[in-house]
This record gives sequence, C-alpha cells and structure tokens, in this order.
Amino acid sequence: MTRLPIVTWPDPVLREVCVPVTDGEDLHELARDMLETMYDAPGRGLAAPQVGVTKRVFVMDCGWQQGAHAPRVCINPEITQASRHMASDEEGCLSIPGVLARVDRPVTVVLRYCDPDSVWHEVALQGFEARCALHELDHLDGIVTLDRLTPDARAEAERAYAMVTP
Repeated sequence: MTRLPIVTWPDPVLREVCVPVTDGEDLHELARDMLETMYDAPGRGLAAPQVGVTKRVFVMDCGWQQGAHAPRVCINPEITQASRHMASDEEGCLSIPGVLARVDRPVTVVLRYCDPDSVWHEVALQGFEARCALHELDHLDGIVTLDRLTPDARAEAERAYAMVTP
C-alpha cells in the first residue's frame, strides 16, 4: 500500500467533475491506497480528486477513530433519497487543512454505490455518516465546503486558511 499525496485547495483538480468508473476497471489498489492515506491523515473520508484522480470514487470510515472500523469504498456513488430535515454542523476537509466550515446537510440519506468487487450496495446513513458521504460526493462534483458557505462565512474561512498555509 502507498500513502498518496493529498491535493490542497485551490488546486484545479478539486474543481473537476469526476468521470464514472467503467465496468472492468480494477480499483482495488487505488482503494487500499486511499484508505491508507485517509487513516494516516487522519481523516474519516477521502475522495479520489483529493489524491489527484478524477474518477467517481470515495472512501469513508466514520467510526475508526473510536475503534469501530467499518471502511467503505464507494464507486459511482449516488444519493437515492435524502431527508428534508437538515442539520448544520462543522466540517473539516483534508484538502483545506485547518479550516472548519459550518454546512447545512440532510440528516439522513440513502447511498447507492458499487464496491471494488463489482457488488452494488444501498445503505441508509444518518448523522455524521450521512454528512461524510455527502461531503465526499461533493468532491466528485467539483464542490468544496467553501462553496456551501455564505459569502461572509466563506471570506472568513478563506482568511483562516491563508493563515495556516505557507
């Protein structure tokens, strides 16, 4: 396994809309490398464009930091349902280190995705897991947390980011 370099904002790859993975592509190595990179960062989610790969892939493991490992490798993911009930919470991003942004997201979602063995899954996620999946899905569409902020909140977040980056 290889730890991959994490792309930081404002790198243009973070603005690209990722291409769907085609049948037959072997993503086992990429998935292993992305999980290792995520754990090492340490994060709870990581999307392919964050490591410079513009494919519709993300990994997440929301409980590992509390000792409950449940890694997911999500290929060609999509949200099939989302609650109307929204919640606001702070989100960090490995590509925008040192910045927390308060983002409104649906409280529950249904996520459909394929794993590296070409098996399709559909799971109901709630709370932080739903938030994490939506955050990573945003990356696949060229959206970063800063894009979800009001102009004033974004300007404040950008000032904070400028203070922590060389």
